[in-house]
Amino acid sequence: MADPRDAILDALENLTADELRKFKLKLQSVPLPAGFGRIPRGALQPMDAVDLTDKLVSFYTARRGAELTAQVLRDMGLRELAEQLGGAVHPGPADAAAAAPAALGAPPRTAAAPGPHFVDKHRAALIARVTCVDAVLDALYGQVLSDGQYQEVRAASTSQEKMRTLFSFSPAWNRACKDLLLQALREAQPYLLEDLECQ
Repeated sequence: MADPRDAILDALENLTADELRKFKLKLQSVPLPAGFGRIPRGALQPMDAVDLTDKLVSFYTARRGAELTAQVLRDMGLRELAEQLGGAVHPGPADAAAAAPAALGAPPRTAAAPGPHFVDKHRAALIARVTCVDAVLDALYGQVLSDGQYQEVRAASTSQEKMRTLFSFSPAWNRACKDLLLQALREAQPYLLEDLECQ
């Protein structure tokens, strides 16, 4: 089985400059797995194939990044390249059910019934285990958190208290706000997020 990161990079390096621009554009509208946010458009534009591969893996994990890359390539009409990528990365048993809808070109199951957001589902674990709260707060400041909310969370004395205070604002958030929180958590503590995704 090929390394998913290498498979993504090989596929992206086979794109022309125009195709890579089109790939980035389509990546902004492709359906995402439940609980995942979008890579910010401003961050995408200057990326080459190597940078984009790293960003896909850090945002979506290697396996999901490969599945998403294959899906975008199919949407672009590059089926042969998508099949090469899909053939290089065989989903494990746990990922097979999630990968099946994308492989068939069907919308993900979550499109009809999204269910609880990842951060709501794992609220207790995030409160107990997130230690880099300040990095998360800095990412949310001005987008999700007002200055007053930011200062209120920072005033708490422990990481757990800070996370509890942060979650006290979440009932007023829409899904996009929770996506931004998830993105901030993924960047601050990628190994914790990867562990929670496997549960």
